[in-house]
Amino acid sequence: QLQLVESGGGLVQPGGSLRLSCAVSGINLDQYAIGWFRQAPGKEREGVSCNRVSGADTSYKRAVKGRFTLSRDNARSMAYLQMNSLKPEDTAVYYCAVSPYWRPTACKVNDYENWGQGTQVTVSS
Repeated sequence: QLQLVESGGGLVQPGGSLRLSCAVSGINLDQYAIGWFRQAPGKEREGVSCNRVSGADTSYKRAVKGRFTLSRDNARSMAYLQMNSLKPEDTAVYYCAVSPYWRPTACKVNDYENWGQGTQVTVSS
């Protein structure tokens, strides 16, 4: 059974860093695209960063480019989102998601089939 579990969220001051982890089970991760998404209160869920397969280009939302880094370890069935220079506007619930590598055409919610439960990230002084 496919399952995704996020961890690593928390409260951090502006300018701080967090590393989110996504443990994936039930699939061969190297055949899947990985995406990180977020949803702030009162807003729609949005794509933050996506990678179709290892070695392919990784896309980033413009607002996080240069600050966030997606990585994946297919052998360990793990994905990560390193978040540096965090800002209050990064506050949201962060989700990881997967989809068969051939399916996503963009880093969009509708392109991803399976989701974790989310982890809260709060950036505040």
